[in-house]
This record gives sequence, C-alpha cells and structure tokens, in this order.
Amino acid sequence: MDRRSGILLHVSSLPSEYGVGDFGEDAYRFIDRLSENGFSVWQILPFGPHGSGNSPYQAYSAYAGDVLFISPGELVKWKLLDKSDISNHLEFDENSVNYEMVTPWKESLIQKCWNNYRANPENFEQLKDEFNFFQQEHDWWLNDYTLYSVCKNKFNNESWEKWPVGIKKRQSDYINKIHLENSDLILFEKFKQFLFFRQWFRLKEYAHHKGIKIFGDLPLYVSYDSADVWSNQSLFHLDESGKPEIVGGVPPDYFSDDGQLWGNPVFNWKKMKHDEYHWWIARIYFNLHLFDLVRIDHFRGLESFWAIPASAETAKTGSWQKANGFELLKILKSRMPDLPVVAEDLGEITQEVEFLRDYFNLPGMKVLQFAFSSDAKNIHLPHNYSTNNVVYTGTHDNDTLRGWWSSLPKADKSTVKSYCSLTNRKSIPEQLIEMAWSSVAKMAIVPMQDILHSGEETRMNTPGTIEHNWQWRYNKSKERKRQWEFMKELNEKYNRFNG
Repeated sequence: MDRRSGILLHVSSLPSEYGVGDFGEDAYRFIDRLSENGFSVWQILPFGPHGSGNSPYQAYSAYAGDVLFISPGELVKWKLLDKSDISNHLEFDENSVNYEMVTPWKESLIQKCWNNYRANPENFEQLKDEFNFFQQEHDWWLNDYTLYSVCKNKFNNESWEKWPVGIKKRQSDYINKIHLENSDLILFEKFKQFLFFRQWFRLKEYAHHKGIKIFGDLPLYVSYDSADVWSNQSLFHLDESGKPEIVGGVPPDYFSDDGQLWGNPVFNWKKMKHDEYHWWIARIYFNLHLFDLVRIDHFRGLESFWAIPASAETAKTGSWQKANGFELLKILKSRMPDLPVVAEDLGEITQEVEFLRDYFNLPGMKVLQFAFSSDAKNIHLPHNYSTNNVVYTGTHDNDTLRGWWSSLPKADKSTVKSYCSLTNRKSIPEQLIEMAWSSVAKMAIVPMQDILHSGEETRMNTPGTIEHNWQWRYNKSKERKRQWEFMKELNEKYNRFNG
C-alpha cells in the first residue's frame, strides 16, 4: 500500500498578483514545491462559481467552474490578451481575496478575450476547434448552466424562483425565446467555461507529470439558487411554487449549539431512484474526470439526512430521514471497483453510516484537533486509526494549529502534552504534524497554514458564520525554506515520499 501525503490549499488561496489564486504560474510553482518535497497529493475545495457569502459550498452550478480562477497570464500566452491589458491592474491585497474588487476586474478581462477572439478568428483556428469540441462534449450540463447564467443576469441577479413563471417552470416556448434573443450572450458564457477547463486540465496534466494527484471535494448538496435545481426541480423537495419544503443542515454539534442551517434543498430520493440515480452518477463521473480522487462532504447524508422545515430559524427543529446512498454506491462500485472516494465522516456518526462507509471500503477522516477532548477511546487519536484513513491536522472548517493551541483549555493542553510527549525542540504545529505523518493512516494531509505556522487570522472558514470566510491567501513572503525542509524530512522518515 502506498503511503501518501498532501497539502490542503484551495485555488483561491494560491499566491497571485491578480487578487485571487488562479491556474497560472503560481499554481505550477506550487505543484513543483509539492513534488520537490515528497508530497503526492494536492487537496482543493470545490471550485464552482461562488455564490452566497463567496462560499465554494454554495455554487451556482455543480459542473461549471469559477471564472475567477482563470489566469490572466495564461490568457496573454494564448494571445487573447496583450500584456498591457494586465500590467496596470488594481492594487490587490496579497493576504486576502477582495471578491467585490477582483470579480468585475476579471470579468472585464474575459470580455476583452471574447472581443479579440470574435474580431480576429483567423488568429485562433486551433482555439476555435477546441472550443467547438468543448461545447459538444459538455452540452449535457453546459446548455442548462449558460442559459441559467444569462437569465440570472437578465433578471437582476434574482434567484430563479423569482423569474417569470414561464422561465421558472422551463416551459419550452419561453426557453426557446430566451435562447433566440440571447444567443451571443449564451455563447460568451460557454466561452468562459471553455477557458476555465482548458486551463484546469493543462494544470492537472502538469501535476500528473510531477507525480501529484488532485484531491477534489464534492459537496453533498447543491445550492438552491443554482442551474442544477432550476433544471432538475423534480429531483428536490420543492413545493408548487418552486420553493423548498425542507432544507439541509446538521443538528447541534461541536461547531454550533443551534446546529447548522445550510438552506440547501434536499434530494427527493424516490424520484432519483426512478432513473437509477442518473443525476448523481453523472455528477460523480464528472468529478472523477476533474480530479483523481474525491471527498464527499457530509457523507452521512447519503445514509440519512437532517431535514429541517424551510420556515425554521435554526437547525434544532429538524428530523432524520433515510437516504438511498447504499443503492447509489452499489451502482457506482459495480462500475468502478476501486472507487476513488473519501468519506467525510466527521461529527455524530451512527453505526449505519459506518456500515455504509466500510461496506464500500471507503477511507474515512481523522482530525487531530478533535483527538484530545475525551478519553483514550477517542477515534481521532492515532492509536485508534486504521490504514484506511485520511488523517488531517485540521480541515478548512478548523482553526489553524497555532490558533487552536492558543485557545485550548489548560486541561486539554495537558492531555495533548501527555499524549504527545511534547518537547521544546519543535513547535506545537511541527510536533502535531509529525504525529499525523507517523500514523498508520495511508494518507496524511496538512493545511498550508499549518506548514506556515500561521495564526487564527488565516483561518479559512468558521462554520455558522458569514463574515471573513474564504478570503485567506498564501503570501509567498511568509514562507521559509526550513518549513519545506521539515516536511520533506517527514515524508522521507515516515515512508510518504513521492519520488
């Protein structure tokens, strides 16, 4: 069995002079760093077009890409832009993403690309052929998404349930009329997606050349205001007007006394069963085309899900309802015996969820920050791991190791010190990272913030809150050669070295 290691760093958090991480030079540089230091996995968060609160888990599409990640530098190389178009850009913060500033700037650049492409077709023959092929290959989701995107702009960015009834209900006469009246705009939206995926697959190919696997993230639910719900309304629990009857979330837990009220519409599993879960299977296959392995976020929702009345103000009033995850996974496993899926099995997990995960031999997750708040039976303590685990020092929903340690109660700190036999020779983050690397878990993942020894101000997300999330960026000036050397030593010492 290969023992692997990786770094969790979302695309938006990559360094870039253009205000947000992208698929340009710094992404290639990061892959080089991974390879040079013995890593074999790069884990990212969902990269669909960001929606509410800039969250990657509330995207406007389960298939489309976020155009923010299109690299201006790569567009210059493709001669769609001149260097002068990007040389005098706005002054962006190197440490965080200002979505309100960078979004319109990126959109204006892509508009220039489109104008250049349309004005000088003789200069882009290869690009034209690739674009035509892309449209044919992806029409099964691309047509719905681009139509949704154009309608959203046309109707003042309102959610689809507020659109005119004929379009909301997707009546053919209205849909055809929108297509005819907005054909150029729809084609432009397709062009944006073409640029995104052309850059992504080139970056992925480079990662493979360097021995790096891409570890993607698939949210269980999709956003209500999305092309997916609008174009598949019967597959969700919606009322006659198109509004959710029940929504997803989780009951009170470690993260929140009120639970988490996500607001996503939940699946109508009975309807999905009628066509043998075609929607879900297409989604899994698409993600395994984008990535080498995929984490299913909120995996327990495939066994049973917390159904909350849409009118509820908190998640406390929900109830558990059964899902059809076993039937879905059985179909997938019959087609892909080595199903490259990781189960996000954190929180209150029942025996039924454990059975679902183990029956299909899916790796589960362990998080060191959860390991020291109870007794020796705590499943997140390394002595309780199996090889079929992925261990994290923390996830995107946790504080950084430094932030976590500084806020830890004295009693818990004593537990950590006793268990780890902590010494002054290494920092707290280094000693906990080494504990993860030395475990039997077949994969060990560390957020980039922990390698950099960053504090709580670099936390990616605080569940149950809206402000200041998803903004952190990795500033190259903050990294030190010793930090990479330490990780290389651990990869060699604990047989996780890629090379």
